[in-house]
Amino acid sequence: MNLDSFLKKHSLKEGNLIEVKRGQELLKGTIVPSKDAEILVLKLDSGYNVGVKVSEIKDAKKLGAGKAVAKPAVAKLEKKPGLPRISIIHTGGTIAGRVDYRTGAIYSSFSPADLLTMFPELSQIANFDSKLLCNMWSDDLRFEHLRIIAKAVEEESRKGTAGVIIGMGTDNLAVAAAGLAFALEKCPIPVLFVGAQRSSDRGSSDAAMNLICAANFIAKSDFAGVALCMHHSSSDEKCAILPGCKTRKLHTSRRDAFKPVNDTPIALVDYNSNEIKFLKKDYARKSREKMVAKPKFEERVALLKISANMFPEQFEFFSKHKFKGLVIEGTGLGNTPGHTPDETTKKAHAKIFPAIKKFVQQGGIAVMTSTCLFGRVQMHVYNKGTDLMALGVIPGEDMLPETALVKLAWLLGNYKKEEAEKLIGQNLRGEISSRTEIKEFKFD
Repeated sequence: MNLDSFLKKHSLKEGNLIEVKRGQELLKGTIVPSKDAEILVLKLDSGYNVGVKVSEIKDAKKLGAGKAVAKPAVAKLEKKPGLPRISIIHTGGTIAGRVDYRTGAIYSSFSPADLLTMFPELSQIANFDSKLLCNMWSDDLRFEHLRIIAKAVEEESRKGTAGVIIGMGTDNLAVAAAGLAFALEKCPIPVLFVGAQRSSDRGSSDAAMNLICAANFIAKSDFAGVALCMHHSSSDEKCAILPGCKTRKLHTSRRDAFKPVNDTPIALVDYNSNEIKFLKKDYARKSREKMVAKPKFEERVALLKISANMFPEQFEFFSKHKFKGLVIEGTGLGNTPGHTPDETTKKAHAKIFPAIKKFVQQGGIAVMTSTCLFGRVQMHVYNKGTDLMALGVIPGEDMLPETALVKLAWLLGNYKKEEAEKLIGQNLRGEISSRTEIKEFKFD
């Protein structure tokens, strides 16, 4: 018996609340569309879906008529006097995602108004304007997207918004935040990047809490600048306001995946009490200054990760294709292969340093970061590091590799090469710490 026959036999249809018996197990849920003609899919009270082979079902009982799974109607949101105005710029990602019950996958297709409809608590915090800027997963992020987002934020600031929430997928959320931190040279308002590790219609979603905490932080704090707002721990207690240039996604799926590297959170927002506790005192404050946006990014800038068994062609590529900037994610304190200590290394490594030298001599800027992430580059310790500096490689201090990438692209997009070379090693937006202390964190 296939699914259609099963539904017909028991007078069931999509949207019905039912109870089925599989072996000794009772499952209760709402029937949602299935992509498999042999599988009954139920949406459980937890928000998760379960698939049951029709052939394994011993009994089925309808508990309620229900209705077909569909996108909810968008409620009309009225402006409330006395509340600040917050702008939501929507770019897609899991925070705007829902389950495609036909395929079982997540897709991103909510309009900006849908976000506010799904999270009615937001209407008690502020009045919201929203716009759909693009609809993409964040792994599609390009420098041109950063320019577009920066211009959109500048426009909202000019209109007098109290702050901006940028909804985006989490994979490149921190990278985008770093890019925007440089593009918005004078930022008089809070601009918070917010994502979700679980789609908004799942019981375990972090979307609502992240958005509500971000809105509360914008409405009730004096913070200005670019930051991220994501879960501080795996529980629904607090969100962390994280520094735009020192944050990285360190776990594939945990809700508290985002952690500051070589830094601390700016503040914590209590989801239940709405209390804001600042952990830093040296942050920029809101002002009436006019936002200055420099949204240009040089396209021909790349990141090369150093690994075992590298070849000179991997380095020669950037000279051949006329790249203007290269961030090297080196090993340890900032190293690459290039010495030839034995016969095994001679053939592959002998041409690597010449390739780096050629890139710099052709006018490229090469910056060294570390694959270790925590700690900082120190290229004076080993002779390989001093050799690389002699070739023209610039130490990236304790910048995250991706932060160095967007910083170098931004510098080359807005300054002459000589100025970019001087500024890459200077702290402009909190991306470089004066000293690197040991900071411990743990996943619960």
